[in-house]
Amino acid sequence: MGNHGSNLDDILAEDMHHWYNKFMRESPSGLITLFELKAILNLRGMTENANSYVDQVFFTFDMDGDGYIDFVEYIAAISLMLKGEINQKLKWYFKLFDQDGNGKIDREELETIFSAIQDITRNRDIDPEEIVSLIFERIDVKGDGELTLEEFIEGAKDHEDIMDMLKKMMDLTPVLVIIVEGRQG
Repeated sequence: MGNHGSNLDDILAEDMHHWYNKFMRESPSGLITLFELKAILNLRGMTENANSYVDQVFFTFDMDGDGYIDFVEYIAAISLMLKGEINQKLKWYFKLFDQDGNGKIDREELETIFSAIQDITRNRDIDPEEIVSLIFERIDVKGDGELTLEEFIEGAKDHEDIMDMLKKMMDLTPVLVIIVEGRQG
């Protein structure tokens, strides 16, 4: 059937025992700290923006804000990325993009995140300034240079090309493959 070891559609079909064993192998304490996440993903020598992005990802997955990702948060995060409804994913993207937590996204926040993602994924197919300009041109209905959660979700859903770009930019498949397959190098 052509499974090349990274068919992520089947990841959640694995039994919970298997997932738990993988999690506990990586983090015997049952909790992953930000430092451990960076070690698991083998992220060294990142730019400051990429480092901030990883921090932001960690804190969006640390749902109870205790400074750790536990097994439930881990499974919820992977499930969201793989199987989440589009509204759930867009809400998560928005939370990730809203670095200052003011409930709005501005151009600088988006450009910073997109540049950081490219530093991590090494995928530089899309210029962050171009995608940000397109997003604001098409979905900033108030024209105030900021996007609310509602503007972002509705605007993204109304423009297939923007959704496609977001999916491509936010593709965390390489990160999930590292998590699923372990730290083998």
